Amino acid sequence: MTDGIFTDGDLIRVIAQEGALIAAGGAASLLQTAHPKVAQGVYDHSYTADDPARRLRNTMGWLYVVQFGTREEAETLSALVTRGHEAITGPDYEANDPELQVWVAATLFAVAAQFYQVLFRRRFTRAELEEFYEQSKVYATILGCPEDRMPATYRDFREYYAGMLNTLEISDASRAVAEQVLHPKLPGGPLNAPGMMAIRLLTAGLMPEPIRVQYGWKWTRARELRFRLLLAVLAAVYPRLPLRVRTLPRDVYLRSTRKMLAKLNRGPAVRARG
Repeated sequence: MTDGIFTDGDLIRVIAQEGALIAAGGAASLLQTAHPKVAQGVYDHSYTADDPARRLRNTMGWLYVVQFGTREEAETLSALVTRGHEAITGPDYEANDPELQVWVAATLFAVAAQFYQVLFRRRFTRAELEEFYEQSKVYATILGCPEDRMPATYRDFREYYAGMLNTLEISDASRAVAEQVLHPKLPGGPLNAPGMMAIRLLTAGLMPEPIRVQYGWKWTRARELRFRLLLAVLAAVYPRLPLRVRTLPRDVYLRSTRKMLAKLNRGPAVRARG
């Protein structure tokens, strides 16, 4: 596709096409809500607790449209997201606050870069990290965040991100959202237990230590060994799957989101008066 914001050779597409990155979504999500203003907005307004599958579908749909859709699709859907965020306000937060947009974009970049390198046993060069970071700015700028509010370079990002990790003080709302994310109400009940155990282990293991400590998650030697074993199994198996299998989540979410956009574009039917 040549009319998108990105092309198939761009690192953001090479990385984001991998469906396994969804498994790292818990780490990105709870890094975002480690910011108390983000957490309060999610706690007050989100439907994460009531319908986690819908929340995941909408989030991934937006991400995939921005990464792989046409520019028109990306801008149309992002305008809808921005409009929806206008209602997400409280005494000390606004969802469209550039400060919060920068932090959310930063977590999406950081977790994706971290997990992809582990999964494929590949170490990005500095130039690749700079390229991927520059492309990842879109997660904030397409929602209206001025580009000059973003850390300008990858080096600036590293300073910003380290500073945030060492100064953020998570709130009770952060912990409440974490409980919703890590123990969701899913169809199937106990059948989801093994998968959710793996997700919780992956989330805790990928979480930077200063934030993991604040969440109160125990990180023993035994848990670390299980985490490393899980990563080793994923790295041994996942990259050997056919590409069409690895990209299936992207294709499914993208198709669903495009159908939704098409319905919006058609609008309500208008009957001619006789």
